[in-house]
Amino acid sequence: MSDSKKKRMTMLDSLAAAGTPPAPGNMMSSNRALRSARDAVDAHHVWELDPVEIQDERYSDRLDPKDVNDLRASIEQNGQTVPILVRRHPTETNRYLLVYGRRRLEAIRASDKVNKVRALIANLDDTAALRAQVSENTGRRDLSYIERALFALELLDSGFGSQAQIAEVLNATRSAVSMSISVAKAIGTALAQAIGSAHGIGRPRWESLAKELSDAGMDVEELCRVASDARGKAAAREQAEEEPQVDPSVAAFEAVARHVKKTKGPSLGKKPRSKTTPLLINGAPAGAIKRSARALRLDLTDVDDAFAQWLNAHAQDVLEELHDRWKREP
Repeated sequence: MSDSKKKRMTMLDSLAAAGTPPAPGNMMSSNRALRSARDAVDAHHVWELDPVEIQDERYSDRLDPKDVNDLRASIEQNGQTVPILVRRHPTETNRYLLVYGRRRLEAIRASDKVNKVRALIANLDDTAALRAQVSENTGRRDLSYIERALFALELLDSGFGSQAQIAEVLNATRSAVSMSISVAKAIGTALAQAIGSAHGIGRPRWESLAKELSDAGMDVEELCRVASDARGKAAAREQAEEEPQVDPSVAAFEAVARHVKKTKGPSLGKKPRSKTTPLLINGAPAGAIKRSARALRLDLTDVDDAFAQWLNAHAQDVLEELHDRWKREP
């Protein structure tokens, strides 16, 4: 920030310490007036701030890589045309919290030619800052379905609010937020990051993949390797300008979906094999118990006929006794 702008900004703060202190009854209204005046100055100026004064404590809403080399070169050549948005740190003087503009901030931090970042300073609380972040990002490029789902899950896990409050911030229905959170939990952050934003892959396909993953109990590390390999190959083709070019994250999603189907494939359409356990009475074979996907069957083939008749007459009582015993066991 230039010295002249610093003077203009701090002048309002200095008024509170100048002259005779206000009477106790007027203290609160004087402070409010000073804050309002300072906020008005902030809102109508583009400040030049030192990047080290800005902290980024926002919720993450992007899965895209943090490659800002092209943006840095553009800013170094043409200047920073669009300011970032920050708000004042609630407890630290001359410190700011980022609202939006992470890539621009990172580009300038990485530059050895540009040492100031152009910023607007807004008077926002946590909720308003989050709304501004979502609004700015969706205005520039819509978040993909999985990005929005992970964002909603992060808000929920961090204690930001209820699903209804999250739905309000994201401008979505509560049912849509509930479903997206379920999908995000089933996919998992690690696999989602390995796949990437996957713009063009909509809700139905993410929901289908989430269901298949829940049913199959797949190895997440293996799926992450599949996704990473697919992204790497697609990026290499893109760099070599081979046709057709595919978004690497979409290629990663497709590869994971194929791998899951292929892994589940051999069991589809086949009748599950039943499990047979031999039964003994006094060490001698008495039959077997067979467990299949749909039934549990008891076959007694080598028992005394009198015992077989007794068991047939008391089967209901024996079954209820065994069921009660099962419920009592820890």
